[in-house]
Amino acid sequence: MVILASVMATGALTLTACGSRDDSGGDSSDNGSSKTLTIGVDAPLSGENSTTGLGIQYGAQIAVDDANKNKLVPGVTFKLKAYDDKAQPATGQSNATAITGDKTAIGAVGPLNSGVAQSMQQVFASANMVEISPSNTNPELTQGKNWQTDKKRPYKTYFRTATTDELQGSFAADYAYNGLKKKTVFVVDDKQTYGAGLAKIFTEQFKKLGGTVVGSDHVNTGDKDFGSLVTKIKTSKASLLYYGGQYDESSLITKQLKGGGVNIPLFGGDGMFASTYIETAGSASEGDLATAVGVPADTLPAAKTFIETYKSKGYKGDYGAYGAYSYDATTAIIKAVKAAVDANGGKVPSDINDLRSKVVDEVQKSDFEGISGKVSFDQYGDTTNKQLTVYQVEKGAWKAVKTGTANLG
Repeated sequence: MVILASVMATGALTLTACGSRDDSGGDSSDNGSSKTLTIGVDAPLSGENSTTGLGIQYGAQIAVDDANKNKLVPGVTFKLKAYDDKAQPATGQSNATAITGDKTAIGAVGPLNSGVAQSMQQVFASANMVEISPSNTNPELTQGKNWQTDKKRPYKTYFRTATTDELQGSFAADYAYNGLKKKTVFVVDDKQTYGAGLAKIFTEQFKKLGGTVVGSDHVNTGDKDFGSLVTKIKTSKASLLYYGGQYDESSLITKQLKGGGVNIPLFGGDGMFASTYIETAGSASEGDLATAVGVPADTLPAAKTFIETYKSKGYKGDYGAYGAYSYDATTAIIKAVKAAVDANGGKVPSDINDLRSKVVDEVQKSDFEGISGKVSFDQYGDTTNKQLTVYQVEKGAWKAVKTGTANLG
């Protein structure tokens, strides 16, 4: 899904499609007199994690369409270019190179996976182009490898509208111990940046609260048979299984766990908060839990129109996990362009590198009410919106059971 951009001799920026589908819905076409600026979106749009990845793509698309419809930046038409990273770091890095190489591109939204983000950050930093993820949660991305003892921001171009695993893992541990009254847990992760990091933080906080980790193990992404894992969990007599990873594996684990007679809940992070988890696991998912960033989108008045639009367009994927955060990330980039244009006498800076630099600076200053809540960033590029929600499967659907902020004390 790559669209090639070219700069015409007249100075106007135009776009021509090349072997890709146009998901603009007709709202972001160039009227012939405006300049077209591109926002890239990178996420897994096929294969594993695609349910949530598509939610990111279409959340961004709706934001672009709204900006064009409302002429948020006079004289500018925004265009979305979607890139499928297939949840693979190498593909994400290649996509980042393609986005920064597009001379009409002024920013990017994504990726979904923290491991993919690690491969992309340097590319965007070298091009001085803003990148805002609606879903990355690994603390290292914004606070450096030694974030627990010495926080240092690695890249000024990287931001996120999702809160971190430090908060999410601790929030889950608190609910498991104090809310569910579980004192013993078996911990499993998929060895990926996101999953392993989340599981580690959950483990540390659960022990700190007084809980006992009776066993731990790892799985590989793409695994289908978890028979030996089920045996280990059954032998451990754990009262809860905590899983760090995505819905692709966790939905099969819980199905095989219950099928093996181990009727304990599986608790995971936002990587498994998707309708596909329930669809795949079926009745075995009943009672399982997941944390997710923010509060339920359908409880936010500002998100009402967004949800109606998403459904009316017939967009695929699941907007529930990150759709609203993708919309707000995209809007932050668009508002930054507006600020840069306003500061330049109402004209788009002719030098794309100058514009990209100004957009990075303006995103850092973001301060507006988005459809997911307040949008602003701290000195590390992290969202200042620290709200989290625990969801539980009840009668075949995710239902919010607790909303709040993590207590790291």
